[in-house]
Amino acid sequence: MFRHVKVRVTRVDTQRRLCTLAEATHLADTWRNAGQTIAWTNGCFDLLHPGHIDSIERAAGFADRLFVGVNEDASVQRLKGPGRPLLPFAARARIVAALAAVDAVVGFSEDTPLNAIMAIRPDVLVKGGDYDAASVVGGSEVRSWGGRVEIIPLTPGWSTTAIESRLRQG
Repeated sequence: MFRHVKVRVTRVDTQRRLCTLAEATHLADTWRNAGQTIAWTNGCFDLLHPGHIDSIERAAGFADRLFVGVNEDASVQRLKGPGRPLLPFAARARIVAALAAVDAVVGFSEDTPLNAIMAIRPDVLVKGGDYDAASVVGGSEVRSWGGRVEIIPLTPGWSTTAIESRLRQG
């Protein structure tokens, strides 16, 4: 039997979490000046799934604030091939911004987030287990200013490419 429970929902204006690189740099400086640590992770986040959410939540656990970089459409197409992304950048960025663990979302058009990482200067750079800490883009730069790279395990069974393949097969 269902029980009726009154829940107060706090609405989050996800649009406010979406920022340009200039705005993100200012936010990072503000948070750093307040003594807060900053983490960065990034991805295409096309068809957000539990593996993405696990990665983002784990990344948030490494610092006080979390920036998530999201590849813009042309970047995803170059990296993933024709027919991708499945969702346009504005939708993907807004979906990521709606996650409670995320403080700010920054789009980038390049194939790598190096320019954004250099501008934001995170204390912790977080990537999934399909990467090697020694070769993560931006890793040597983050270590050069005293930060660190964290590699987190992937959630087994979750892959946008595999989901897309199953959808296309019917």
